[in-house]
Amino acid sequence: MYYKSPIGSIAFMAIQQKIALRIKAIRKEKELTQEELAWNSDVDRTFMNHVESGRKNISLNSLEKILTGLELSFKDFFNHKDFSK
Repeated sequence: MYYKSPIGSIAFMAIQQKIALRIKAIRKEKELTQEELAWNSDVDRTFMNHVESGRKNISLNSLEKILTGLELSFKDFFNHKDFSK
């Protein structure tokens, strides 16, 4: 989902969607299924599907579990061009 910036006409992607797309991209890079990542992260597979589709606004605790399942730190997760703006 995109929103119009209140300071101009520049559109930006909602943080929830950026996180969803980043999780999905990393999962695919690591050649994991949603089910495998859910298992590694100790979360439900349907929850993982909702996270990756951007339908679920996740807590920091849930994000930490998922990043642990991806063997990735918060720093490495957010140190990406998608979060530089």
